[in-house]
Amino acid sequence: MTIEGKAVLVTGANRGIGEALVEEALRRGAKRVYAGTRQPLAHADSRVTPLLLDVTNAANIEAAVEEVESLDILINNAGIALYDDLSDRVALEQSLEVNLYGTHGVTQAFLPRLTESRGAIVNNLSMMALAPLPFTPAYAISKAAAFNMTQSLRALLAGRGVSVHAVLTGPTDTDMTRGFEIPKASAESVAQAILDGVESGDEDIFPDPASATLAESWRNGAVKAFERQNAAFLQANPVAA
Repeated sequence: MTIEGKAVLVTGANRGIGEALVEEALRRGAKRVYAGTRQPLAHADSRVTPLLLDVTNAANIEAAVEEVESLDILINNAGIALYDDLSDRVALEQSLEVNLYGTHGVTQAFLPRLTESRGAIVNNLSMMALAPLPFTPAYAISKAAAFNMTQSLRALLAGRGVSVHAVLTGPTDTDMTRGFEIPKASAESVAQAILDGVESGDEDIFPDPASATLAESWRNGAVKAFERQNAAFLQANPVAA
């Protein structure tokens, strides 16, 4: 998969990593970049098509599908991170609504386009999918669920020629991490590493110095081997359509 000449959709494209992904896709020669945002967006590059896309709004998603003629790469980047202590169920429900169900809804809606193009799905998750930071447990839970969904989709869609990539992002200098005084990667460097991973065919992408410390042990570890084993079992015993 190369970005040049491809049609790319980025959700949550108005700031942070999403905005950086739009710019990086343009830099790599994407023929069309659909920028999904909850508010109107203007962009100077004629290759950018803004989409009003709240990932929790089914009508928004349906309208966006009608506007996208073809699609090669879907990047599910939209997300929220709330500070909580798991005492408030609402915070958990909000996190799941955006980070899990929103990603699922957008993916399913655009899946026919991606199947036609034998394209790619890229889910921007978090290192916290593997181990939570207790300041944001609802966020971590939602990202862990989204990671499991990503792994399942990878196996389920392999036969259709659609690749599925998980991005296990570490601390990045965005609005979500403004209150944390810790080393952070720039959004631009993370966007570059994400698209490098897609072009290299990496199933799991570790796009920054913090997450990169986990890459080797994850890719060569027992859990990844178990994922591959389960995927192989599915291929040998396909479920009914």
